[in-house]
Amino acid sequence: MSLLAPGTTAHHAPGSVDEMAELYRRLDADGTTTVVIGGGNHLGVGNPVLADVSVATEALDAIIDYQPDDLTLTVEAGVTMGAIDELLDPHRQTAALPETEPTATIGGVVAAGISGYRRSRFGPTRDRVLEVTVVTGDGRVVTGGARVVKNVSGYDLPRLATGSFGALGVIVSVCLKLWPEPESRATVRLDDPADADSLYRPLAVLETEEGAWAYLQGPASEVASSASIGIVQSDGFTWPTFDAPGTAEMRVPPALVPDAVQRLNVPFIAQHGVGIVAMATEDPDVLEPARSWCESVGGSLVVTSRSGPVDAAPSIDPWGTPPPAQSLQRRLIAAFDPRRIVNRGRLPGGI
Repeated sequence: MSLLAPGTTAHHAPGSVDEMAELYRRLDADGTTTVVIGGGNHLGVGNPVLADVSVATEALDAIIDYQPDDLTLTVEAGVTMGAIDELLDPHRQTAALPETEPTATIGGVVAAGISGYRRSRFGPTRDRVLEVTVVTGDGRVVTGGARVVKNVSGYDLPRLATGSFGALGVIVSVCLKLWPEPESRATVRLDDPADADSLYRPLAVLETEEGAWAYLQGPASEVASSASIGIVQSDGFTWPTFDAPGTAEMRVPPALVPDAVQRLNVPFIAQHGVGIVAMATEDPDVLEPARSWCESVGGSLVVTSRSGPVDAAPSIDPWGTPPPAQSLQRRLIAAFDPRRIVNRGRLPGGI
């Protein structure tokens, strides 16, 4: 699967932040365009990037600082979700990151703005990024945020970088806020997702074509009491996944998730209380009507993976109608990547 424009083969994997910065100073001077690669899990999101060279974060895989007592973890961008879980598990702590992508890198997760199923309780990924360091398109090293207390002046770089898809440069390190793991967990099968309305702050309420589940955590007595609303499927969390090359997400007001589900005849994973319904299809005959409805109610439909080569034109626009503030986006990106050499064209509207 090619990640480069036809006829190009150059690939770089800098081993340090300084090496990354020096590389981008040289590339910027030549106007060489780049596509950034982490674990490769989210390359199908957005417009295809036809670049002169690829730049990987795979060698940036160091644990910079872990402070269990302060509930903070700072890592380089190439560290994977699996490695983070392996580090935190003995301390009974979690970063509440995506649960089903152990090979995804933290740089890729933050750049793509991917949140896990526990978003209903802990909020989206952007809420737990305390500090981020970015190498800009012209080779500057810029750090924003703070490792213990959020202290922002000027650009709120952690929030800007989260979901930027590399438009501000290459994320090279991230500091995360952590949470202690609970005493007890349970996955509970529900007759109806609305049954979870009686629960106090469930971790997640998910629905697929096979049924609905509530995910509970806390003191053992509290979990046991709450679990009485359904049938306990497991002591622990059993998360649904897709086994499909092409996927998309309907993103709508949370109250409309049941309406979104009723419109589907393909495999899906609905996050009640969050407003996201993922579906296992890339069929334009399914996606286009779903997109029209999503946009009519103030939402959107985003293609999240594709079965074909990531540098090939998708069958439908990955993003849908561009947001109204694109002129502001362009001015902001120009401050970090003046020659627009990092992941050019990936964002909505081909920015």
